Amino acid sequence: MTKATTSSLTLLPGHVSLASLRSIYAAPVQLSLDPSARALMQASLATVQRIVDEDQVVYGINTGFGKLASTKIAHERLAELQRNLVLSHSVGTGDALADDVVRLILATKAISLARGHSGIRPEIVDALLAMANANVLPVIPAKGSVGASGDLAPLAHLACVLIGEGQAKVDGKVVPGAEAMRSIGLQPFVLGPKEGLALLNGTQVSTSLALAGLFGAESVFAAALVAGCLSLEAIKGSVKPFDARIHEARGQAGQIAVAAAVRALLDGSAIDPSHPNCGRVQDPYSIRCVPQVMGACLDNLHHAARVLTIEANAASDNPLVFDNGDVISGGNFHAEPVAFVADIIALAVAEIGAISERRLSLLLDPGLSGLPAFLIRDSGVNSGFMIAQVTAAALAAENQCLANPSSVTSLPTSANQEDHVSMATYGARRLGDMVRNAAVMVGIEAMAAAQGMEFDRSLKSSPLVEAQFAAIRERVAYLEQDRYLATDIEAMRAWAQQSTWPAALTQCLPSFA
Repeated sequence: MTKATTSSLTLLPGHVSLASLRSIYAAPVQLSLDPSARALMQASLATVQRIVDEDQVVYGINTGFGKLASTKIAHERLAELQRNLVLSHSVGTGDALADDVVRLILATKAISLARGHSGIRPEIVDALLAMANANVLPVIPAKGSVGASGDLAPLAHLACVLIGEGQAKVDGKVVPGAEAMRSIGLQPFVLGPKEGLALLNGTQVSTSLALAGLFGAESVFAAALVAGCLSLEAIKGSVKPFDARIHEARGQAGQIAVAAAVRALLDGSAIDPSHPNCGRVQDPYSIRCVPQVMGACLDNLHHAARVLTIEANAASDNPLVFDNGDVISGGNFHAEPVAFVADIIALAVAEIGAISERRLSLLLDPGLSGLPAFLIRDSGVNSGFMIAQVTAAALAAENQCLANPSSVTSLPTSANQEDHVSMATYGARRLGDMVRNAAVMVGIEAMAAAQGMEFDRSLKSSPLVEAQFAAIRERVAYLEQDRYLATDIEAMRAWAQQSTWPAALTQCLPSFA
């Protein structure tokens, strides 16, 4: 549950919606915390302070970490312990995570800590939200997390900024952490007991990367349904396979929803009724089985969305503090749920691209499509879309490799204390490349399908399909003869990754709902 206005969101930890997470990812939003969260954080902080005052030995509060959990730390060295923890874990490598992902990491980390199970000061959560609101974004290297004990290295780079170390972007410029803190009117924190550990433990990086993959997959999913309708109209395919009775007889929810979306997109087309006796008995599977294939993808995206919404609201550090004073060590930082759904999203994205590439190939084959070879009138001298399909095939093959599951890979760390890990962070991070690849494939198909429709404009398609045809023509011109196509492909990649689609499509997608 989130209270929202046009440019602000009030976050109620444990109840932040998927649509709200999408809005945080999409653009900077002013974030605030529901007042009810503050009392919960104060209560857990008091529990931690009582443990310190009574000199109890509790993991994460006054002990070492991981394999050093049995080493008690003297009271006067607890601040040093937490600072050293953050610095020693700042070992990430690779390119920095994208700004939109970092903004989501800041928000989800604040949500998790504000659940009141982490024993930290509310002021730290306030600082995380202040950074997000000012678009002051920690520089977080993309690589270095195995997705268990939390996203330790990347979250350490975030925590570094809070203690005046590391780097952050301020107004797009990379500055030292202390300067970034000053830009939001704060002094670097001296971390108290458990605060460094609470910041480093957690699944917020892998979850945010997986959410970014989900949101990208939704946009490409919508684009692929549009492209599929354009291809169907270009080859004068049959709409009979989209009859609701077929899909209700099977009962798969995603399949039913996709068939309904295609019918809505094609409603009012003059093309389909124009060829009732054309002799075409059955279209190839890439046309005829769109509901079955894309419906299965949709079901998996819905499942992933449910898991990721839960995880974005979860208390996932360790140990956790409870309202009766218990402090319990567990394993909520293990990102196996995220790892599994990242693999599921990867499968869906690979299939969205794969079936699109097959429709593109169909369009270029005159024996199957009934259209000029490679969608160019003066073929031979002109190659038309021949090599654009090669690009699509290359990307389809790449996505097939990237879709291999990451969650079944595990290497032990921390002297075998952390002997099974999730690899969720890589699994989620690779989704960005996969979504972009799929967007290129779908964009090429849509461009080719629009070209195919141009060979017979005596009849118009439905209002929704014609609107998308016009939107494509605003980006790319009809291919009269061979030209430099890379610019057109990039324009169509951007078309496929847009987030503005007809309601007939978005109403079945989880984060648009």
